Amino acid sequence: MNTRTRRAAVAFCATAMAVSLAACGSAKESGDKADSSKSSGKKGDDITVGLLLPENQTARYEKFDKPIIEKQISTLTNGKGKVDYLNAKQDATLQSQQIDTMITKKVDVLILDAVDYKAVASGVKKAKDAGIPVVAYDRLAEGPIAAYTSFDNEEVGKTQGEALLKAMGSKATKSSKIVMMNGAVTDPNAAQFKKGAHSVLDGKVTVAKEYDTKEWKPENANANMEAAISAVGKDKIAGVYSANDGMAGGSITALKSAGVSKLPPVTGQDAELAGVQRIVTGDQYMSVFKSYPQEAETVAKMAVSIVKDGKLDSSIATGTVDSGTEKKVPSVIVPVVSLTQANIKDTVIKEGYYTLGEICTAKYKAACDKIGLN
Repeated sequence: MNTRTRRAAVAFCATAMAVSLAACGSAKESGDKADSSKSSGKKGDDITVGLLLPENQTARYEKFDKPIIEKQISTLTNGKGKVDYLNAKQDATLQSQQIDTMITKKVDVLILDAVDYKAVASGVKKAKDAGIPVVAYDRLAEGPIAAYTSFDNEEVGKTQGEALLKAMGSKATKSSKIVMMNGAVTDPNAAQFKKGAHSVLDGKVTVAKEYDTKEWKPENANANMEAAISAVGKDKIAGVYSANDGMAGGSITALKSAGVSKLPPVTGQDAELAGVQRIVTGDQYMSVFKSYPQEAETVAKMAVSIVKDGKLDSSIATGTVDSGTEKKVPSVIVPVVSLTQANIKDTVIKEGYYTLGEICTAKYKAACDKIGLN
């Protein structure tokens, strides 16, 4: 990790913990239960970490997760550790094959961000039976995982819901109709985002149409929004809950194509560059800013600890979570922040995600000037 990104991770942690301390309270204290690997430990730094990420349409995986994990693994192993990387491209069957590949290669530990958290359970068991511990990353995979790190996903949904109500202002009434664009049913995080959002929105507004968007794809969100516009009416949609930035973009495109002159507030997540630029112009109201450096560094520490020490150092895991198949999985939950026009400078720019020049290109310069982003 370069100096800017490392500084970002450290600074963000302090800032985000202050505003989102409650997000970390969802995990139970783990104590000495972090001993989740039966491995006797591997001496030395010459280890191989298998890294399986779910897709490459979302910018975060190639821009943040992969390079940060690779850098941290190298740092923790004095430059001797290696990362064997594969991307499933949103294909659960392909990811199962990739797990088999990692088992055949006899990697020492596997970091897994599951495409389908249930379908991957048999692969996780197969890896464990082969003596390869699996650390679930970002999504809580089922099966005998050794550890898990992610964000407080219900808190993400609550943050989005609260921001949407704030943006709607006086229009946030029980008679006001909103559209909910949730993520894929194969992603356990999507269900948690949805649960958190509903806990805030239910009873405050009317959910006129709601979709579980296949594969999180923007084009599927676009089609869903077109259907919602036909069912609800283009001028009757007072707000749009979108679980991430890509789907927000697809939804906004559909609204504009339908001739909606004044867009309703739209939420998002991931602080993708395109999403931040839509926030600058006002097309999108907010996104959820998450410290990928902190999450990626944590999973690297977990993986190396399990291999080198023979078990997960209990000082790394600060809590536990339960999956559909496992109880008290050692975990680290990272806090989140609501990103709007008001704090672009203090989040994505200050923390080194994007430069001012990357956000405020010629196309967006006037909009940036208008909100004082210069």
